[in-house]
Amino acid sequence: MEKTSIMRDVSMSAVVAGFIATIVSYAGPLLIVFQAAKVANLGDAYVSSWIWAISLGSGLTCLLLSIWFRSPVITAWSTPGLVLLVSSWSAYSYSDAIGAFVFSAVMVTILGVTGVFSAVMNRIPYAITTAMLAGILLKFGIEVFVSLQKLPTLVLPMIVCYLVAKRFLPRYAVALTLCVGLLLAYGLTEFTFSTIHAAMVKPVFTKPTFSFDAIIGLGIPLCVVAMASQNAPGIGVLRADGYNTPINPLITTTGIASLLFAPFGSHGINLAAITAAICTGKEAHHDSRKRYIAGISCGVFYIIFGTFGATISSLVSSLPGELIAVLAGLALFASLSASLASAMKEEAQRESALITFLVTISGISIAGIGSAFWGLIAGVVTSFILTGDVRTALRKKSRAA
Repeated sequence: MEKTSIMRDVSMSAVVAGFIATIVSYAGPLLIVFQAAKVANLGDAYVSSWIWAISLGSGLTCLLLSIWFRSPVITAWSTPGLVLLVSSWSAYSYSDAIGAFVFSAVMVTILGVTGVFSAVMNRIPYAITTAMLAGILLKFGIEVFVSLQKLPTLVLPMIVCYLVAKRFLPRYAVALTLCVGLLLAYGLTEFTFSTIHAAMVKPVFTKPTFSFDAIIGLGIPLCVVAMASQNAPGIGVLRADGYNTPINPLITTTGIASLLFAPFGSHGINLAAITAAICTGKEAHHDSRKRYIAGISCGVFYIIFGTFGATISSLVSSLPGELIAVLAGLALFASLSASLASAMKEEAQRESALITFLVTISGISIAGIGSAFWGLIAGVVTSFILTGDVRTALRKKSRAA
């Protein structure tokens, strides 16, 4: 790809896409950070350091990878990992947990360097990855209209603004909707600046200690959920929007970032899926070669927000939940429709894609791993059975016998 000037490629739509992706990243998962911190009895300094670590780690990897590959590579912290910490952290000391974070990061890095994960992902049919993405995004599209019932005075004008802007100013549809939403929220007293307080973070370094129990109970599960529930869907998002970015450097870089920031509280940095789709689709820019600016934008906002780690919760909590839900849903419309179309395009893989889609939207969780991964597994198994490869495999086995 031609190395074009970053300044020449900057666009409002891409910058706004990065901003919305950042806001969505903080909106839900950050609350789980505080839940996990409560379970571990962490003080404010450690919580602020944790938010700083996952924000800076995500921001730097977004910046580096998006510039390096000229693709909108979006990273984030592991939300399934946070859920795991909420349920398990109380059994381990803080330093042992840090040791488990370090162990998990090393394992992810090894998987990236050796290419094992890449070899697996490259064998999954395109229809199945796009069906998985459609399943992930569906609930965000539905949430737009669920929010309409909850707060119609805010949501309905936002939807109308989006549709009108989509007709006349498609590149700025999401940006204009964001502005209208903020103005309406302020006018309806659903949003106020009085609850926002700025304060710089002082990172806290903790020397890791290594406990066999913590490595088994936290380290290995964190690695598994990061690869299965975050990195696999993250690669699927990139592939679904036409980005053939090499997998190994992405996984290796996030693994190294996880390792560097683990002593400051980061439980893991990985590829994003939902927020990535906001930046990889046409809403970010009509020209796919210029959407990498959304990845750079997301990285910059991560770093800015993370620098004021303790204040992020007050900022996000001051925004109406419906505003965030509608923005995310509308920003994902293009990716959702494109994914659905691509998933059903190839007749030979249509049933495999359908099963992938249905399993993904089911929301099932097995062994702490979310439905996106099991959707992939179900689709691959279905494809293997229906395409006749199973008969070929059986014939090879009988000849070998």
